Amino acid sequence: MEDITIDASVRNSSAAVLSKAWKGIQNAKPYLRIREAAKELNTSEAALLATTIGENCIRLAPNWHDLVKRLPELGHVMALTRNESCILEHKGVFADINVPCSGNGGVGTVIGPIEARMFFFKWHVAFAVEQEKSGRQLTSLQVFDKAGDAVLKVYLQEGKSDYDAYYRLVQDFRSEDQSPEQYTQPYAAKVYAREIDTKDFLGDWSELQDTHDFHGMLAKHNIHRHDALELARNIFTFPVAASSTLQILESAAEVKLPVMIFVGNRGNIQIHQDKVKTVRVLERGHNGPETWVNVLDPSFNMHLRQDTVATAWIVRKPTRDDIVTSVEVFDENKELVLSFFGLRKPGQPEMEEWRKIVSELTLLVNLQNV
Repeated sequence: MEDITIDASVRNSSAAVLSKAWKGIQNAKPYLRIREAAKELNTSEAALLATTIGENCIRLAPNWHDLVKRLPELGHVMALTRNESCILEHKGVFADINVPCSGNGGVGTVIGPIEARMFFFKWHVAFAVEQEKSGRQLTSLQVFDKAGDAVLKVYLQEGKSDYDAYYRLVQDFRSEDQSPEQYTQPYAAKVYAREIDTKDFLGDWSELQDTHDFHGMLAKHNIHRHDALELARNIFTFPVAASSTLQILESAAEVKLPVMIFVGNRGNIQIHQDKVKTVRVLERGHNGPETWVNVLDPSFNMHLRQDTVATAWIVRKPTRDDIVTSVEVFDENKELVLSFFGLRKPGQPEMEEWRKIVSELTLLVNLQNV
């Protein structure tokens, strides 16, 4: 993800200063979530949360592989991954977890009711948090990157989770450092190539063998993902209406078509692989109008802030199993918000029902209308 510039002297104010400011903003705006409060105070969510250490928060030691391997002990939980515009929530168990054999970095995979790809090299600090909200006691594990942005949150579910296992885990991973100070540092903006050999780039695209090869191709040419889609316009990519997200969800729900939804941030990608059933649009907002497209199913929720969506693209990737079609959604900063695919397994072609849904999206003729 691209970075925003924040003055370090403000971002890393003393815990006492941040705590006082946060309490002030909570009194003035009790509806404000911690992520929004951090933005208003020009600091990070992790820095705010650390100010509550000793009250309802415990810093955990950064032994990421061992910590993740213990998550199944918690039983039925809710896993939450978000970026600036979209939130995915899955309720279930952490089942099949695979982490690198050595070190504390690399990429971990989680398969099962909760599915994720964990980029441990971006994980920086984690907390065990107990807090009361709207009359409910919330118990969670929360992981952040070095900028203080949330990577993954795991919430226990009353009557379903194993709270004793949670407290054992917290005790086992409790850090010696329980200071209320949490230093964070913004990520430097990535610098991309100024010129791209279009013919070479599109040639590489045409020779893709697997959807996972796409990331390597972008890295090879050092091109921003959104710029890549623009470069391949009307060849492999086709801009569609920004409102396509709602149409995709409603169409998939109507025909009971299982889909894949990817939502990620620097440190984690959470994946939904199933049908969607209940789709609702809600208008709300305390600091101005906000339009939220929601999936509200028993074990899966998605919350997309539609008014922040700037562009959406049909993306076609050649593979050894024929063309794979996705729809990629970006915000006004050209950051990837989420991706849709028709559910498929390696070795299988994608379903015609998914291609039909995509074919019914409204194509935009002129790029300036995106």
